[in-house]
Amino acid sequence: MPLIILTIMGSPPYDGTDAAWNALRLIGQLHKDGTTVRLFLMNDAVDLARESVQPPQGYFDLVKIVKDLIAAGVAVRVCGTCQGRCGIAKGESYYQGAQKSSMVELSEWVRTSDQVLTF
Repeated sequence: MPLIILTIMGSPPYDGTDAAWNALRLIGQLHKDGTTVRLFLMNDAVDLARESVQPPQGYFDLVKIVKDLIAAGVAVRVCGTCQGRCGIAKGESYYQGAQKSSMVELSEWVRTSDQVLTF
């Protein structure tokens, strides 16, 4: 049975650090290595699921990376409460594949994952 790793991201995508980029790179590598990976976006990280969020000049397109992860089969959930309250693009729509979720599902994911990482 493959290892299941949950990554919870809460920081804004372009906050002057490489935390989001490195988290997404790790998720991609774990997935390529055969690990079942889940990604839960909350707080300001919900911007990673918004089409309108564009990278500043010189930065990687983190939204594209998340879309590529979804296309590769990584489950991505977005905190429903945070969708309307958080992020620099507050109130803007989300792209397909980044599914609205809740604390109920996050709790289930935490309980059924072998490891939980936070960024």
